Amino acid sequence: MGRSSARSPTPDRAGAGFPGTGDSFRAMLSWLSMLSRERRLSPKTVEAYGRDLRQFLVFLAEHLGGPPDVAAILALAPLDIRAFLARRRAAGIGSRSLMRQLAALRSFARHLEREGHGTASAFAAIRTPKVERNLPRPLTAKAAVALTDPDTRGATEREPWILARDAAVLALLYGAGLRISEALGIQRRDAPLRGIDAITVTGKGGKQRSVPIVPAVAEAVEEYLRGCPYVLPPEGPLFVGARGGPLSPRIIQFAVAELRGALGLPDSATPHALRHSFATHLLAGGGDLRAIQELLGHASLSTTQLYTKVDTTRLLDAFDSAHPRAKRAPIAG
Repeated sequence: MGRSSARSPTPDRAGAGFPGTGDSFRAMLSWLSMLSRERRLSPKTVEAYGRDLRQFLVFLAEHLGGPPDVAAILALAPLDIRAFLARRRAAGIGSRSLMRQLAALRSFARHLEREGHGTASAFAAIRTPKVERNLPRPLTAKAAVALTDPDTRGATEREPWILARDAAVLALLYGAGLRISEALGIQRRDAPLRGIDAITVTGKGGKQRSVPIVPAVAEAVEEYLRGCPYVLPPEGPLFVGARGGPLSPRIIQFAVAELRGALGLPDSATPHALRHSFATHLLAGGGDLRAIQELLGHASLSTTQLYTKVDTTRLLDAFDSAHPRAKRAPIAG
C-alpha cells in the first residue's frame, strides 16, 4: 500500500532521527508550539502528544514503505488509522491510552487543516475506542476526617511538623477538593490561613479557579507553619520536604498508604479519593451539582456526575425543583 509521497526528502538536521520528513517535522513543531502557547496544555501533556504522533509516524514509515510527509498523512484512509490502532491494541495498549492517542492524532490533523495543508478526513471517521468509566470510591466522612488528623499517625517516629504538613495537605484535598498537584502548587504567600475566605489555585491546563477555605483547613495549615523549621520564601512552595525542597506527591501517597494500614482502610483510600469524598459529601448535604463542578474545576458536568455517583432520579428531582419550565403537566385520567 506504499505511496510515492511517503518517500520525500529526509528531515532537517534538527529533526535527525525523526520518523517523518522535513515538512512533517516542521508541522509537528508548529503543532506542539500551538498546544503549549494557545491551548496552554501542560508540558507533560504536550510531551505525551508529541510521543503519540512519533509512534504513529514510526508505524506509517513501515506501513507506507518510507518516512511519511504531510501529503501522505493527508492521503491516509480510515483503514490505515485502524491498522495503527490494531497494532497498538495488539501491543497491550488499553482503550484509555488509545483514546488519548487518537485525540492527539486528530488534533494534529486539524492543525494541518488550519495551516492550509489540506483536508484530513480519515481521522474524524474513526470511532473513538470505548472506555469503561470506573466509578471512584469515596470514603466515609469519618474515615476522611481521620486521614486529615495528624494524631492518627502519632505513634510514628516522624517529626511532628512533618505529620502536621501531611495533615495540612490532606485537609486541602478533602476540605477544598483540590488535586494533589494543586495543593502542592500553592505558594507560601497564598497560604490559606484564618481570615482568608478563599484562595486561587491553578488546575489542569493552567486554568485557575477560586476555592473556599473552611476554618479546619486554615487551622491545619497554620499548625504546619508553626512547626516548619524552614524559612519559606513568599514565592516558594508552601509545602516542603524534610530537607526544605519542594514536596513530592509520592511522600503524600506514602503517608496515606501508612494511614490506610493504621485505620484498616481499603486500597481505594488514596489522596485522590479525598477529592472524590469532598464532592460526594457536599452533594449528600444538598450541594448544587453545578457549584460542585466549579469547585472541582471540571470542564464537563458529566465528569462531576461520575465523581459523585449522581443517579438519574436525583438529577430529575433537582431539575424539577429548580427549572421554571420543569413542572410536569398532569396526566389526563
